[in-house]
Amino acid sequence: MNDATRGTGGPGDGTRSVRAGLPEPVKHEPTLPGPVFAAHFHLPGDPTGPYTYGRDENPTWTLLECAIGELEAPGRDDVEALVFASGMAAISAVLFSQLRAGDAVVLPDDGYQALPLARAQLEAYGIEVRTAPTGGDAQLEVLDGAKLLWIETPSNPGLDVCDVRRLADAAHAQGALVAVDNTLATPLGQRPLELGADFAVASGTKQLTGHGDVLLGYVTGHDAEAMAAVRRWRKIVGAIPGPMEAWLAHRSIATLQLRVERQNTTALRLAEALRERPEVTDLRYPGLPDDPSHKIASQQMRRYGCVVSFTLPSRERADRFLDALRLVDDATSFGGVRSTAERRGRWGGDAVAEGFVRFSVGAEDPEDLIADVLRALDVTAD
Repeated sequence: MNDATRGTGGPGDGTRSVRAGLPEPVKHEPTLPGPVFAAHFHLPGDPTGPYTYGRDENPTWTLLECAIGELEAPGRDDVEALVFASGMAAISAVLFSQLRAGDAVVLPDDGYQALPLARAQLEAYGIEVRTAPTGGDAQLEVLDGAKLLWIETPSNPGLDVCDVRRLADAAHAQGALVAVDNTLATPLGQRPLELGADFAVASGTKQLTGHGDVLLGYVTGHDAEAMAAVRRWRKIVGAIPGPMEAWLAHRSIATLQLRVERQNTTALRLAEALRERPEVTDLRYPGLPDDPSHKIASQQMRRYGCVVSFTLPSRERADRFLDALRLVDDATSFGGVRSTAERRGRWGGDAVAEGFVRFSVGAEDPEDLIADVLRALDVTAD
């Protein structure tokens, strides 16, 4: 893990996060202009110019999209970013704008819980859906003839990792497009476009914005025709973020590097502490040297993420553990400044044990958080 941008002569991740997407300074104007609330814009004569109607474009989106593009693909001017109302809106925009009846798509079978909902709708539209696990690059085995390969690495919630470049090269050799869900890694942990992907997609709800108060999604890509189709889909379905949400997201990105550094460092320390507990099994964190995903993660990731997963002996033990935590909220989602954890099996749909816990490390002092976790394990011991 390192700040890999320095070797290219570009700014570091902290500098880039703080400055990303800011307009040129104007005397007496704020550094980051406030949100623009507008359903329509003054438009005499022919409808030309960047802003015509609020479902199509908004100046607040524009600045946020510039910021995301700078993070996902620094130094490139051929990459476009589009923001959406949620991560699933962004995921759906890529899937349904690129696929037609008779096409085949490859999805991970261990990915985000809502992907099966997308699968059902794709199949209803006459699209063939194939699935395979993330680990071991198993999606290669079902790639033949597919129009789109969808990768989620690290996977949520199991934290398996696949070789993005290897899969992208194989897909492109067969004429398939490649989309990578970059939610868990964030662009400070992994840049899918640099690894060969056509799209980098993410839920900005999670660590990108990091405060648990914004629903947001985005798509970045470098193929103008493909991105035009994604933009058209956003216009058709109206899956747009509000200007306040977009402004809050841009404001929050300024602290992304600070949050990521603290959360990633603490996540590794927590994983190391959990490794010593006999009641903890199936511990996963790509940053652990003995994790099955560590080797490939270290080759393509600059930071390993803020999520640690593990299994406790039973559903009851996991519930008692979560209830005993004092510094950790029992809540879904991940990536926020306040640590959260949940027994993931309560939702159904994930192939996990009843005692499986997804733990999202926040920005608390590492010593306090780890002490709280170990105390909760102690007081709930069988």
